[in-house]
Amino acid sequence: MMTPMRYVVLVLAIIISLHFILSFSHEEYGRATSLSHLSEQLTGSKPHPPYQDGVPEEYYTSPTAPAQGRRANATFVFLARNGDLSGVVMSMKQVEDRFNKEFQYPYVFLNEEPFSDEFKERVQTLTDSKIEFGLIPRENWVQPEWIDEDRASEARKKMIQDKVIYGGSVPYRNMCRFNSGFFYRHELLQKYKYYWRVEPDVNFFCDLHYDPLLLMQDQKKVYGFTISLYEYPATIPTLWESVKEFIDENPDLVEPENAMRFISDDGGESYNNCHFWSNFEIGDLDFWRGEAYSKFFDFLDKKGGFYYERWGDAPVHSIGAALFAKKDQIHFFNDIGYRHNPFQHCPQGELHKKGKCWCDPKDNFDYEWYSCLKRYDALFA
Repeated sequence: MMTPMRYVVLVLAIIISLHFILSFSHEEYGRATSLSHLSEQLTGSKPHPPYQDGVPEEYYTSPTAPAQGRRANATFVFLARNGDLSGVVMSMKQVEDRFNKEFQYPYVFLNEEPFSDEFKERVQTLTDSKIEFGLIPRENWVQPEWIDEDRASEARKKMIQDKVIYGGSVPYRNMCRFNSGFFYRHELLQKYKYYWRVEPDVNFFCDLHYDPLLLMQDQKKVYGFTISLYEYPATIPTLWESVKEFIDENPDLVEPENAMRFISDDGGESYNNCHFWSNFEIGDLDFWRGEAYSKFFDFLDKKGGFYYERWGDAPVHSIGAALFAKKDQIHFFNDIGYRHNPFQHCPQGELHKKGKCWCDPKDNFDYEWYSCLKRYDALFA
């Protein structure tokens, strides 16, 4: 005969099981999974993205001891023209003042034409760190000969008519293709494992007294970002079909613990257009050089979408990171205040105070309607 206590336990077990089954079958986007929700009820803990744990104190160094501690095998990377000098100076000065005067990481500047003496002299006055200037091989920059120029030209005309930003620009397409599949192959970058991409005319708002490059190395991260948003669909009409074709042909290259939910709301059937804004990146060069991403880029390149459409390096990098890295290897640098016009990430609360940030905390893109950060957060819910 069942005792009253055993009866109560049995009823509770049935109720919990039914709640689990029903809630799992009716899960809404952005909420915790039923399993994690149940865990929260039982343990009192709530799942959250790793960045919310903050940076361990041991990563902070004394501002009076530049480059005294460990450093990652890393460099800053600028892709710039001679005409970008004023914007480069603005960005680089902030990088030095906010971070690099303490850590003294080197710089690599890349250009499709030789840098002028004026350019070299101006940037070298801004830092005590080593600077190398590299020329991009022509075959890695110009539109390939196998591209059907008549077809590409018609596509550009159509985009101009449709008022697509940079829709008529071949140099912009060259840049997107180079950043997608060639920058990490440049001879000057071969000795490095990590990079921090910086562009002209950007702002860094906060002091950074720890080394994010070392954090990437120690925690085995492969991709770091500050802003995420939706891509302009008119620039990538066939990109996702090409991605699905690659996945079908190479299922073994897809990481089982991937971040597909960041880029697709239906298990990969369609692309939700979310991407990490790649004008800021801190990343693992070996990840791009690896088998999975190398095959992925070569496959996309042969489709010609960089020229027949206007595929950007941001969605290409983001899709690659989401498919071929573990989700917890993608990191949101919540404490790096950053602006690339017209969007900015401004750290909030204690992070704003700790970094002595000079951005307006009310001007923060993180959870605006066009931001994808909520989808990144949902990866860990």
